[in-house]
Amino acid sequence: MSCPREERERLEHYIVGPYGILAENSRGRLHPEEECAIRTCFQRDVDRITHSKSFRRLKHKTQVFLQPEGDHYRTRLTHTLEVSRLARTVARALNLNEDLTEAIALGHDLGHTPFGHAGERALNAIHPGGFKHYEQSLRVVDYLERDGRGLNLCEETRLGILHHTHGAPDDTGEAIAVRLCDRIAYINHDLDDSIRAGILTAEEVPARIRQECGERNSERINTFITDLIAHSGEGVLQMSPAMQETFSFFHSFMFSDVYTNPLAKSEESKVEGILARLYEYYTAHPEALPEDFAGVIERDGRERAACDYISGMTDGYAMEKYGELFIPFAWTVK
Repeated sequence: MSCPREERERLEHYIVGPYGILAENSRGRLHPEEECAIRTCFQRDVDRITHSKSFRRLKHKTQVFLQPEGDHYRTRLTHTLEVSRLARTVARALNLNEDLTEAIALGHDLGHTPFGHAGERALNAIHPGGFKHYEQSLRVVDYLERDGRGLNLCEETRLGILHHTHGAPDDTGEAIAVRLCDRIAYINHDLDDSIRAGILTAEEVPARIRQECGERNSERINTFITDLIAHSGEGVLQMSPAMQETFSFFHSFMFSDVYTNPLAKSEESKVEGILARLYEYYTAHPEALPEDFAGVIERDGRERAACDYISGMTDGYAMEKYGELFIPFAWTVK
């Protein structure tokens, strides 16, 4: 009798179209492994990512607003989950592989720094080799997780994670779905959060966005996703020309009025100082790094190890370590 994995692989021939990737046709893992009897290779990637420490840390990493006061602002984890749901919707509608799509979506931001893109810019300026979060995400799954053994993901998952920001000519449809849904998710939920934070009022959102996309967050997302699905086909994922133009306008508005807004970014000037001091300390004192970074130091050097350690920190942990190292403790005279 066939095992559940084989039954699922047989079923994929009916539910995954000609432009999707069948699990049985995966190009395999960095290090060959025996197949699971229950799950396809892409299902295993989903499980490995969701059970990883780097995935759990995403709930305490900034999405846009640093240290927001309130329970309903997005974090890097909630952003990741929203991207995953949108991308799975697109994948199902276009007969792509939902499991591969989910694996890429769940892993795409594992390498993000504390303090959002402000932290990424800070590390990029400090570290001699530069820093890009999508490259770090691949480094996390290939090398840093599981005490240096990595998650050993499938090639399709790995490349989808690496290319989720800029893309590559040979990207799978699943990778493209994640990249487009990532963009759709973040401009919409960042707008939603900016209104919640008082950066903007709903009435200050340009009339073009309100009229062509919708007044509410759910309406705007539905507009973009519906248009994307309706105008994709034959292996090409795209919005209609008119909706793509509206999306570009929306994206530009977010950069001019939200992402660079002085109120939203008032604390970001402190990020560079925090991460620079931490980087300077750990490169000078590699012995202060956790023991599981010994292999990174030996293989890639103390600068790379310091960068890996700091980029994996949550916002709160980075501030805690900064306080331990550079802020004197209070004391009393008895």
